[in-house]
Amino acid sequence: MIQEINTEAYDGMEKSGPMMVEFYSKKCGPCKMLSFVLKAIDKLNPDFRIYTIDFDENQELKERLGVTGFPTMLLMNDGVETSRLKGLQQKPAIIKAIEDIM
Repeated sequence: MIQEINTEAYDGMEKSGPMMVEFYSKKCGPCKMLSFVLKAIDKLNPDFRIYTIDFDENQELKERLGVTGFPTMLLMNDGVETSRLKGLQQKPAIIKAIEDIM
């Protein structure tokens, strides 16, 4: 499941289990390409939660989580970051990072 959220939604959501939080910018070419990769991953594993957050519109959250660029994917389990992928990543690398937290 891919869902776009903001800081308020992130702070209020249930963070149990594995999930990914991806920071992107609407002006970012690699972010647009990554969105196609994430959609393909979502089709393979629809129960894995993927949240997207606009880097530019959620400044406080990106600073709190230490996100300095985009795209950045935070892999989390029970609300704790287990790994971080920066920049455009290929599908196999993202799938491996997801498998590592499942």
